[in-house]
Amino acid sequence: MVENRPFLNFLAHLVLIIGVTIVVFPVYVAFIASSHGPNDFLSGVVPLTPGSHIIENYSTMLSSGMTSSGAPPIGPMMINSLIMAVGVAVGKIVISILSAFAIVYFRFPFRTLAFWMIFITLMLPVEVRIVPTYKVVADLGMLNNYGGLIIPLIASATATFLFRQFFLTVPDELMEAARVDGAGPMKFFRDILLPLSITNIAALFIILFVLGWNQYLWPLITTTDQSFYTVVMGIQRMAAVADAEPRWNLVMAAVILAALPPVLVIVAMQRLFVKGLVETEK
Repeated sequence: MVENRPFLNFLAHLVLIIGVTIVVFPVYVAFIASSHGPNDFLSGVVPLTPGSHIIENYSTMLSSGMTSSGAPPIGPMMINSLIMAVGVAVGKIVISILSAFAIVYFRFPFRTLAFWMIFITLMLPVEVRIVPTYKVVADLGMLNNYGGLIIPLIASATATFLFRQFFLTVPDELMEAARVDGAGPMKFFRDILLPLSITNIAALFIILFVLGWNQYLWPLITTTDQSFYTVVMGIQRMAAVADAEPRWNLVMAAVILAALPPVLVIVAMQRLFVKGLVETEK
């Protein structure tokens, strides 16, 4: 039974509109700022109407960047961020789903202890692990390469926990039926568990992709070569200019360009992402 309450409908839409406005307004300001020239910010006030330098600003960021600030063109930095984000997301999912599969479906000594040791790592702040991790990466000669950017970040206790909880909800009859049909553990994993986990994998991929794309601290300490700069590092270098005013029009152009890949991934995988969160297919 659906009740018709015009006031509540109006209130709900009003709250939704206000929420969307709060979220979208900073993005609008960044886009407007990216369409102006550098002299339009000398007053300290950001314009709220579009300017006439939008093509010039975006072409500058894509072609030459801000070499005076130590930031190369944004195109290579976005490629580096894309490689890092995809590598981190795929690596975390592969390791987590295999470790959760082993913990749930294999009987081995200290199985529960192994899970809790993985889970306890959630309590360790990143700053606690950053120095020893950097030492290991440096000793292995993995600075200034994609391996050093990706491999130390691919372990995920959160993803392991989520996959474990999902595998515990899978009926035992499926495993017994697969065993009767002569399927081994990996065939059961490949033909039954993986198809059932598609929505979970999609939801986690989006979250982990955005997490990898937004990484700043780890790339900052492991990368000194400009050819391996990520886009977040580049934006920080553009905004933190010594002895000069930042060119905010170019910085905002870089911000808008950097926001496009995560938005496209979310839009493309939105349906699977929602299914993975609400568990409609389980």
